[in-house]
Amino acid sequence: MAVGEGEKIRKDRENKVSDVFDFFSIGKLKIGWILAVIFSLILILIGVISFAQQEKYGDIVTGLRTPGYGGVSWGLYVVFIIYFIGISFAGITISALTRIFGMKELRPLTRPAELLTIISLILGAMSVLADQGRVLYALLNLPRYARVMSPMFGTFTMVIAGYLFASLVYFYLSARADAWFMASRSRGFLRIFYKILALGFSGKTDDYLRHSYSSFWLAIFILPLLVTAHSTLGFIFGIQAGRPGWFSALQAPGFVIMAGISGTGMLVIIAYLLRRKIYKLEDVITEKAFRTLGTMLMILTITYIYFMIVEELTANYAAPRKEREVAHAIAFGPYAIPFWTTVVCLLVSFVMLFYQFVSGKTFIWINLLSSLLVNVAAVSKRFIIVVPSQTHGFYLAYPEGSYHISPVEIGIILGLVGFGILLYIIFAKIFPIIPLDTAGIREEPEEENLERTEYGTTLLLRRFAFVLTLLLGFILMIVGFLASARVGTKPYLDPPIPFAPVIFILGIMLSFISAVVYEVFPGKYRTQPSSEKF
Repeated sequence: MAVGEGEKIRKDRENKVSDVFDFFSIGKLKIGWILAVIFSLILILIGVISFAQQEKYGDIVTGLRTPGYGGVSWGLYVVFIIYFIGISFAGITISALTRIFGMKELRPLTRPAELLTIISLILGAMSVLADQGRVLYALLNLPRYARVMSPMFGTFTMVIAGYLFASLVYFYLSARADAWFMASRSRGFLRIFYKILALGFSGKTDDYLRHSYSSFWLAIFILPLLVTAHSTLGFIFGIQAGRPGWFSALQAPGFVIMAGISGTGMLVIIAYLLRRKIYKLEDVITEKAFRTLGTMLMILTITYIYFMIVEELTANYAAPRKEREVAHAIAFGPYAIPFWTTVVCLLVSFVMLFYQFVSGKTFIWINLLSSLLVNVAAVSKRFIIVVPSQTHGFYLAYPEGSYHISPVEIGIILGLVGFGILLYIIFAKIFPIIPLDTAGIREEPEEENLERTEYGTTLLLRRFAFVLTLLLGFILMIVGFLASARVGTKPYLDPPIPFAPVIFILGIMLSFISAVVYEVFPGKYRTQPSSEKF
């Protein structure tokens, strides 16, 4: 971008700072936004009609059948459960890494990344429900009878509950400063909304200091939770010794790496749209941010390519006969198209990103195209993980099967995509999509200049409430986990404590709520100059 063009954009922003609502088009219905809403609603309508057909007639209207009798029980829904949850990985991970390592070029993307995580996890949970034959039955019984011995327990508790709630807490706490800033410049419903969101935040240096502490430690605890959560998805497949093609020590790390690939790619796409097509943020979302994301994507991509090479060599060279049957079906049989689509997309993406890396230049079109390709690869790779082992390589004398995706399944997935788009654009219409301090609209004091002014018993009460909440969360987690593991009773009986998995989930939630308690708890302060600058 030319220097003159960047200066023009910067001056244009300075003219708009006086009305942040105009700059982000908050509360203003423009034709592009209306068209996006209409498009989303059309997709949602398709999804609702498709789901109604499935609920009325059953899974017979889908391509799902019985494994061993010519069909598969896990199909497109499970593929997109893994895909949606995978996208969520990079969102909160990049936000956490930015906080821990001070990657300033990625700071403007932290809020879009966090929002991406939350929405994709919601879509993942909805995909789980779409895959259930009886949705209400699943909603009632999963919280009651989930077993620690099953990898599904980790998916249900760590991913859909704990991971989602941790992301919501991190997102909420990081948005409070902007909500406080917006509250003084808004009216009506939006003013009430911003005040509720900014509850307990008043612009004092203590507010920023507490958020600095809590966000740092939240990031520290969230990162291992992410790895654990995505690894449990891999364990669902990797520890099934009776399924050739699934049983592998590489499933868990492979799921983590591919989650990073698809999530980073999706964030690049969103960053491009925000930078070039929606808000014209060329001087905020810089080329350096794209280069950093591109380098991360390049490293993750070549790592996964290595995993695939190792996997294919092992399966095709010296694996047991049934493993080879599945491997041949994937590489040269009925699943060759999605397999080679994955290979080509990953290789082309890596070559382009490597060229950008060694050239020392930044090509935004390379980052965008690579991101699109790796997301195609992510979907196709999930497909060849989920489906082939259900149709080929049986240890028993079952006939080979096949899977044909039905219009109903496609319709439901399109509905979920439309719902995700709608959530994203609605949020962007009521709240700044990027942190205001990164856009030069609100200035935030430097951490080294922050000084504590809170005094008296409220400081002790704040710390006591934080520790008490955290301790209670740990206790509930331990009790819920032990009860879910059937400690003190027979493993085939119901949990000794009703809804034990829910108790475990509540413990996870309460542990993360302790960060909210630490920041929101009211206090007394010494008189100080205002830290706000305009």
